[in-house]
Amino acid sequence: MKKLLKKSNEFALKQLIKAQAAMRNNRGEGYIDTAVKILIAVVLGALLLAGLYALFGDVVMPTLTQRIRDMFNYNGGPR
Repeated sequence: MKKLLKKSNEFALKQLIKAQAAMRNNRGEGYIDTAVKILIAVVLGALLLAGLYALFGDVVMPTLTQRIRDMFNYNGGPR
């Protein structure tokens, strides 16, 4: 019985030491760091998307629309 009690005390002590080491451990990545990274990625993505919409809406699409109209309104030139 003493052996069993001694083994259980040793096991509990080892587990306590492991738990204390885990609590003192400050390595790794926290939730706040991850949240900030995700927030930065979302904001940069939104800015990039807004820039592309502005570029395509103001520069590319009017030119493209005019070129398509010119292609389909081709008269064939003078004969």
